Amino acid sequence: MKALAASLLALCALGLAGPVQAQQAGKLFFEGDLVKGPQPGQAGPFCVLQSQFYRKQQVAWRVRVLDADGKPVDDKGLKTLMVEISNGMKVELKFKPHPPPRTGPATDYFWSGSWIIPENQPTGSFTYKVIATDNSGKTQAWEPFKIVASQLTVVAGDAPMAPKAN
Repeated sequence: MKALAASLLALCALGLAGPVQAQQAGKLFFEGDLVKGPQPGQAGPFCVLQSQFYRKQQVAWRVRVLDADGKPVDDKGLKTLMVEISNGMKVELKFKPHPPPRTGPATDYFWSGSWIIPENQPTGSFTYKVIATDNSGKTQAWEPFKIVASQLTVVAGDAPMAPKAN
């Protein structure tokens, strides 16, 4: 009798494994960073990691979304990918080649978007999250580490300008 009960319990557990695995298969994984985007007249380098920005600088998000198998998810797999900043701004990310085709052959493909910090933006650190919406309308969010020194931070002062050409 005990052997029959153990067998039934094992079969029930196997029957439940399918739905749990199916739910886990829907998980997305995010890789991302912040970089300084190119702005006319401003000093480079651009597209390098940075968390502190001056007003009028361009903050660029670069995000790779991976499915449960570790494969990249492109614009056919997601309806939208959006950054929500704690100051209320929203930035839509687009899946595209990098560098842009006008500057040379693509070496990578990922989601990106940017925000030019307005002159009247208060200084300080801002949290943000990236929200993926799949084609069926389900959402999943990702947030970077909640360490102030690594958050998006607007600092006082002016953005360094590129030297003027003679």
